[in-house]
Amino acid sequence: MKILSILLQMTAAEAVSEPTEIRLSLWDLAVQGGWIMIVLGVFSIITIYIFIERFITINKALKSNDAFMNNIREYMIQGQLSEAKKECQRDNTPISRMIEKGLSRIGKPLNDIQTAIENVGNLEVSKLEKGVALLAMISGAGPMLGFLGTVIGMIRAFYDMSMAGNNIDIELLSTGIYQAMVTTVGGLIVGIIAFIFYNLLVSKIDNVVSLLESKSIEFMDVLNEPAN
Repeated sequence: MKILSILLQMTAAEAVSEPTEIRLSLWDLAVQGGWIMIVLGVFSIITIYIFIERFITINKALKSNDAFMNNIREYMIQGQLSEAKKECQRDNTPISRMIEKGLSRIGKPLNDIQTAIENVGNLEVSKLEKGVALLAMISGAGPMLGFLGTVIGMIRAFYDMSMAGNNIDIELLSTGIYQAMVTTVGGLIVGIIAFIFYNLLVSKIDNVVSLLESKSIEFMDVLNEPAN
């Protein structure tokens, strides 16, 4: 019985001495960051929305129907420009809208046709770039906003220290330090994600530009075929 009593006492002592594990959720951390975390949260939502919406739109622009240019070429050789324009309207892509503009300029000097095609191509690219500049802004503003939260948090911590006098403890400083650290991490996360998304979209837009250029060259070659 004495041995059993000693074991029970040892178990109780270990249970008392064992430190309590404190778990802090991401929401609790965000709350500690203050109002700056709300702004960063809005930035993150805008970033995700712009990326998904632009990614889908740009992917549609990158889809190239191989039969489209062949049909346009056949219609042009046969002199059926109205049918070629209808083909462009049915396809309804940046490429088809660019080619349709070129078809509407047939009969004018080649330089005028080329200029008209390039203008439409530039307009289509500018449409694809809608909102992408905002990602670039967020990628730079996010970390800066997080750094602002760090400065505010440290100012708050030092202010609490000055007001406490000789009664300084860790609990007194925890609020300001939490805000300082959490906003820094939040700003970096938002900035890094926005930076990655921005560069991915820019890379895909460059692919669209290359595709438009190749199709415009192909169209101009088709214009010269009947003369040959």
